Order: sequence, then structure tokens, then C-alpha cells
Amino acid sequence: MKKIPMRKCIGCGEQKPKKELIRVVKNKEDEVFVDFTGKANGRGAYICKDKKCFDQAIKKNSFNRAFETQIDDSVFDALKEKLDDHE
Repeated sequence: MKKIPMRKCIGCGEQKPKKELIRVVKNKEDEVFVDFTGKANGRGAYICKDKKCFDQAIKKNSFNRAFETQIDDSVFDALKEKLDDHE
């Protein structure tokens, strides 16, 4: 039996299988983007495909804490659009 990798959503805090979550990455150039492949280089944080989790993560500053930097609101707008497209 193969082990299923589990990751924690930064919005709701639930542990879920990696394939059920969306990976957000901050690379060495401090660019933050959605990684649909799950293989991009950089610091990753995972979030559910649910808009409530995304809003909760923004409210709790989870992205800023996960990436140890202040993230611009324009990045959040772009991430939200990509999440909408993914649904």
C-alpha cells in the first residue's frame, strides 16, 4: 500500500491529501504564484480549493507568515482569479 502525502491547509488548518489542495509558491525572486503542477521550486504553502479557506488565510495573514514576508494585495487578487478559474 502506497503512502498518501498529507499537507495542511493554511486557511482551515485541516490535514488533507496533497492532490486535493492547491500549492502556492514563493520563489527566490520573491514572486508568489499558484503552482498547479506541484513541482515548482521555492517555498510552498497549501490551501483548499474552497474560497472560504482562501478568505480565512488572508484574514489570519497565513500567507505572510508562511512565506515570512509581506505580500502585496495585487498578488492576492491574482491568486483569487486563478482559484476562480481552477474551480
